[in-house]
Amino acid sequence: MIDDQPTALDLPMVDPLPPETQKYFDICREKLGMVPNVLRAYAFDIDKLNAFTGLYNDLMLGASGLTKLEREMIAVAVSSVNKCYYCLVAHGAAVRQLSGKPELGEQMVMNWRVADLDARQTAMLEFATKLTESCHTMSEADRKALRDVGFSDRDIWDIASVAAFFNMTNRVASATEMKPNDDYHAQAR
Repeated sequence: MIDDQPTALDLPMVDPLPPETQKYFDICREKLGMVPNVLRAYAFDIDKLNAFTGLYNDLMLGASGLTKLEREMIAVAVSSVNKCYYCLVAHGAAVRQLSGKPELGEQMVMNWRVADLDARQTAMLEFATKLTESCHTMSEADRKALRDVGFSDRDIWDIASVAAFFNMTNRVASATEMKPNDDYHAQAR
């Protein structure tokens, strides 16, 4: 892989980027100090990039009964099961930043079950992990366990959607050998 390429595939970014995409990348640079490589990877096809960012922004930043930290925790728990290097690095950094606890990000990456989590977070991550490892065994008992700790049916939808999204992105990142931005490694430590 060439160092500047975000994946092992030879799919160069559209050049020049459409003005809307360039503006989005400029906002990323301003807010994050970088353009995440996942965005650069998708930028070979602007329609695919827009579909990816639209769904990501809705699931991870949109209105939800889940906090941003909880959604990032789901991303890391799923990515840990799938051993997705890109997502573990990127979303582990987000957990460190949002929680203000560097150790939580590390625990989540290695084994979320060793983290000091409340009953709500534990149930949420049990559900996301089971959905990742054996989705065909999901049952009403799994949804009831979430309701029992205060999640609404809408929250359950969001938990399932975030977990499913990261199962998809983990597979794309692994298949393409997506490289996390170096900046993620030092963030929020």
